Amino acid sequence: MEIINFPHPTLRHTSMPIIRVDAELRKTVGEMFDLMYAAKGIGLAANQVNLPLQLFVINLAAEKGKGEEMVFINPVLSAPKGSAEANEGCLSLAGVEAMVSRPDQIHVSAYDIEGNTIDRIYKGFLARVIQHEYDHIKGVMFIDRISESEKRLVDGEIEAFELEFEAARQSGTIGSDADIALHIKAIEDRYCR
Repeated sequence: MEIINFPHPTLRHTSMPIIRVDAELRKTVGEMFDLMYAAKGIGLAANQVNLPLQLFVINLAAEKGKGEEMVFINPVLSAPKGSAEANEGCLSLAGVEAMVSRPDQIHVSAYDIEGNTIDRIYKGFLARVIQHEYDHIKGVMFIDRISESEKRLVDGEIEAFELEFEAARQSGTIGSDADIALHIKAIEDRYCR
């Protein structure tokens, strides 16, 4: 398992709800936390590791054994309130940062990895991180939410990711769109149907 980079097609895929949590998925969640910590991240969505599932993990401490490890499965966000602008980055666009405006408060309904219901309001920075990861499972990236002036500031960095992706594809390191579609279908068949 590895973190995939923009513009990998799975990052733009709208993830499906999970109907089955098994030992393999629990292991996957643990590996996602490990990858996130290794990359010094605070959140990671399943499609960032090439899994088209409505699942993301968060730990604001960004370190194993510290902070709270949170798992959100099949989240639904509602009742946004307020507005705040802050700098965001992304593990699938490492090094790229830009200002993003988001609601300052959000209500989240979801399940944790044990099947317990999450039904609460989150505010501030944690609300921002949840919204960022939720965007991922909807096929949206933070660069889709930035202003034109911010976009111009990061265009060169984004282009570098696109060139690197094309080079990986030409070398065969990254499969074709058809190969990726087959992978997505296999994952969805296992956990979502």
